[in-house]
Amino acid sequence: MPKVDDAHFAARRRQILDAAAACFAREGFHRTTMQDIVRESKISAGLIYRYFTGKDDMIAAIAAEWHERRTAMLGDDPAAGYLDVLRRVGDPATRAELQLAVQVWAESVRSPAVRAMSRANVDRPVAAVAPLLAGASADPASLARVFIAIYQGLVLQTLWDDDLDHAAFVRAVATLLPDPAEPGPGADQE
Repeated sequence: MPKVDDAHFAARRRQILDAAAACFAREGFHRTTMQDIVRESKISAGLIYRYFTGKDDMIAAIAAEWHERRTAMLGDDPAAGYLDVLRRVGDPATRAELQLAVQVWAESVRSPAVRAMSRANVDRPVAAVAPLLAGASADPASLARVFIAIYQGLVLQTLWDDDLDHAAFVRAVATLLPDPAEPGPGADQE
């Protein structure tokens, strides 16, 4: 069998993950069959199994990519990046992605592998952001988790409420973020 170059491998993997994500967002993880993914991707089942061991493997890959994108969006200014992540939730083009996110969160209750990955994808941002919240009056790690919960809550509310005012939501959250120009409560004052 001829060796597949890295670009071709990556493109085929992307094709499969995009098809799986579309199916999962539309039907959920448990209602989606491998045959649905075969049909959506236009790739044979045998070839799909050369890239992934099954649906759980695809779910983990999709969730890992999803969290990597969120982390990258934080950039050099985590507060501004966080607000951008919240704004993106309001973009109608992200609806299928949001539906998939909720599916992943639900799957994390059932699957130890997805739970471990989801947990790590919360723990890493908490560890990265907590030092930036060190001057806050609350425990920095707990406060970072509150901001993650705000994001998760916005995702759910966006899926439930077509009339949600995302701009107002983001403005309200911005008032909760520490101002980097002002010293925190524990900082030395002159």
